[in-house]
Amino acid sequence: MSDVRELRVDVHADILCPWSYIAKRRLERAASGIAGARVVLVWRSFELDPNLGRAPTRSAAQAIRAWRREEAAAHIERIVTSGAREGLELDLERAGPVRTFDAHRIVHLAAEVGRADAAMERLLRAYFTEGENVADHDVLSRLAAEIGLEVDAVCSLLAGERLADEVRSDARLARERGITSVPTLVARGAAPVPAVRPVTELREWLELAT
Repeated sequence: MSDVRELRVDVHADILCPWSYIAKRRLERAASGIAGARVVLVWRSFELDPNLGRAPTRSAAQAIRAWRREEAAAHIERIVTSGAREGLELDLERAGPVRTFDAHRIVHLAAEVGRADAAMERLLRAYFTEGENVADHDVLSRLAAEIGLEVDAVCSLLAGERLADEVRSDARLARERGITSVPTLVARGAAPVPAVRPVTELREWLELAT
């Protein structure tokens, strides 16, 4: 019998959130240092802006400049530098915010075959590094195929409403937990905690949760 314990950690995150990408890397590093435990990240859908359309109207950098104004340059630099420390190339000038509802449905579809983490990784890289439109169905179909999802299943999903309830259920769960920003972690029913923290702190939190 294996002595390895499994710890399932809910990660409320959005593909539009650079800190979700950064936290993913830090969580991976933190989880790898825990002896006798296997950490499973359960990706929970969270839409930062459900009112966005399926075509970008400005870049993420432009959105930050409109939002943070005088602090925008420093905020963008902090994001890009933090990402670089984790080996990520975050191009906020190319990334164009769009609604992520269908992208989250792809993550749920991937979860059915144990590929949710791969789906989240591919979508985050497509958005932040490659400047892809992660609301475009042709783009989503291509990205899903790259991680091994069946083309027919993806096309059927995007043509209908399958797994829409799962995305909405995750949104309700976040509200019930009092989560208003991402990335946020929940393990074993404990209170939610911010995911953007140093690897050492994440490792300590995971160890306490196991």
